[in-house]
Amino acid sequence: MSSRHHELRTALPPERNPALPPDGPLPASWRIALPHSTAAVPIARGLIRTALADIDSPAGTTDTAELLTAELVANAVKHTGGAEPVELVVELLETSCQVEVHDSDPAPPGDLSRPGPGSEPPDPWQEHGRGLLLIRTLSSSCGHRTTEHGKAVWFTLPHQ
Repeated sequence: MSSRHHELRTALPPERNPALPPDGPLPASWRIALPHSTAAVPIARGLIRTALADIDSPAGTTDTAELLTAELVANAVKHTGGAEPVELVVELLETSCQVEVHDSDPAPPGDLSRPGPGSEPPDPWQEHGRGLLLIRTLSSSCGHRTTEHGKAVWFTLPHQ
């Protein structure tokens, strides 16, 4: 086992922050360790769908969040080696939802920036290469950042 500690928690219901009064609102963020396998994708899809259903997010937003979350998790599993868990972080903000996927590889993902004039779209005949295009096209914002243990790739969607 790695010297880094990864905690596996159930996502729903979220843990109550001890700093909140006992009858106050539940925290609106989750951090879930997912297996470093293809099994992580359906788990992540279910978690984001449940989280957004709890706040009555519109169906279109929920479907988009589920699709983009699946893309990020699948990329993390496919493009990082080892057996370290992939972490899904969901933060439900007042008017938006931010999803991050953390993995152990510090290398940046492909191009998440918005395509500029003259940029070429992915080849429609190729089996791969459209996931990041979906993320940057369907999200209101997206990007990546390095972390202490690798990187986090994220996107934001409005949910109202």
